[in-house]
Amino acid sequence: MSKVHVFNAGPCLLPQAVYDASIEAIKDFKGTGVSVLSISHRTKEWEETMNECRALWKELLHIPEGYEVVFLGGGASLEFLYVAMNFLEKKAAYLDTGVWAHKALKEAQGIGEAYAIACSKDRNYSYVPKDFEVPEDLDYLHITTNNTIYGTEIREDWDCKVPLIADMSSDILSRPVDVSKYTMIYGGAQKNAGPAGVIFAIIKKDALGKVSRYIPTMLDYRTHIDKESMFNTPPVFSIFVMNETLKWVKSIGGVEAMHEINLRKAKTLYDEIDRNSLFTGTAAVEDRSIMNICFVMAPGREALQDEFMAFAKQHGMIGIKGHRSVGGFRASVYNACTQEDVDALVACMREFENLHKQ
Repeated sequence: MSKVHVFNAGPCLLPQAVYDASIEAIKDFKGTGVSVLSISHRTKEWEETMNECRALWKELLHIPEGYEVVFLGGGASLEFLYVAMNFLEKKAAYLDTGVWAHKALKEAQGIGEAYAIACSKDRNYSYVPKDFEVPEDLDYLHITTNNTIYGTEIREDWDCKVPLIADMSSDILSRPVDVSKYTMIYGGAQKNAGPAGVIFAIIKKDALGKVSRYIPTMLDYRTHIDKESMFNTPPVFSIFVMNETLKWVKSIGGVEAMHEINLRKAKTLYDEIDRNSLFTGTAAVEDRSIMNICFVMAPGREALQDEFMAFAKQHGMIGIKGHRSVGGFRASVYNACTQEDVDALVACMREFENLHKQ
């Protein structure tokens, strides 16, 4: 089979070392003679894995004292509800920068007063709003740091005068983060931190317990902190793969080294998009994501879209079709995507350009 280059927006490509460790654990988890798919979450071997995974999160992101890390099922979409249940008392604001940010806002509006403090829908979410004031009477401001569909990203940790909560599903572990600036960071694992089936939540513990409403037991973050993410049976296999992914990030030098690698990959592809006469980027240059790189055919060359898609597929490019709401192309260059993968896509784009020079 010829070499393929995977640019799927999710589930993500994972490192080969993670696949290998997962295969072995499916056969025999830590010498127990039992597959990780069948291991009891109450065994000491599993508790060791959970503790190691939690410790790696704290180490890699330099999480300060006073925060806890929990692992839950349900995906980040369920976390939209969790967040509002646990933090929304009077009023919350959401920065509407795309589909997922808008969905998070909608869930909060089902719980209490929540509104979009700023929105970039007027230009098809191609930029991140910046000129807005944050009222001091908010329970929290919610942001989505990376927008997978539109290719924009907030790559700075904002100073905020109200509690800041961030959905970092698609850029966590891609860059250093000052966790102390956030009341909570959460996301699905399936972009950079592992497979689908588990979410991570990094929570400032003393921010909990402030709402007056009843919170159902399963939706109360304090339940899962108190029970160390094992109030009910956790998504064992997904957490195992997450742990192996974090070990891999650590092995290459941690998040800081990962960030440098990601910057190089993104620059390589953006430079080609800007140079190539057949393509153009869709996101505002100052807000370009280093995780999800979105582009379309250049004006006047739109008729070549399907031909390029077929050409790229023939050359081993997997998952570059843009989201249906945007069209065009999207290369998701998450952590495990290599420079070799990006170079192959660039070579493909150049070859296609040479075939269609006017």
